[in-house]
Amino acid sequence: SLADFDGKEGCNEILCRTRPDVLADIHRQYFAAGADIVETNSFGSTPLVLAEYDIADQAFDLSRRAAAIAREVADSMTRENPRWPRFVAGSVGPTTKLVSLGHLTYDELFDSYVTQIHGLIVGGIDIVQIETAQDLLGVKCAVLAARRAMQLAGREVPIITQVTIETTGTMLIGTEMAAALPAIEAIDVDVIGLN
Repeated sequence: SLADFDGKEGCNEILCRTRPDVLADIHRQYFAAGADIVETNSFGSTPLVLAEYDIADQAFDLSRRAAAIAREVADSMTRENPRWPRFVAGSVGPTTKLVSLGHLTYDELFDSYVTQIHGLIVGGIDIVQIETAQDLLGVKCAVLAARRAMQLAGREVPIITQVTIETTGTMLIGTEMAAALPAIEAIDVDVIGLN
């Protein structure tokens, strides 16, 4: 219901605080349907995005909560069937601003990603999933921020990057996949995907 959003309609990340039970049930249903990995409810849990709802200061906590909710369900499902371990991917979206278009500085984006990903790692994710990427510079920033967050948390996890190709056949800012692939390979991520 709208009350679940605590007056911040459209901010799905607030549900990590107001309705963790609903999120846990969604994770459980995905695992029950056969998923090996679920994503956290943290696509927009950077200070940059949460600032639009006047809760930028909650970014670390909401990210940590998103990871912890999914982690608890994954661990429970793994205990039920130890031969089938379940995992948690920390969802890291592109934010609402593109550094290549000058909407913000690289350092602002970097700091925002570090806060989010640090919270996700502390909360217990197994994988950082940088997804729906539309800007190669943003991808590089997120990957480097993930490495910094791992240093802060004292734990390393694999990094998945996933770029979005528009109906035009390019990323939002015009980069073709043939150019994106070697650029992302150069920053040494573990998996590259696209949607």
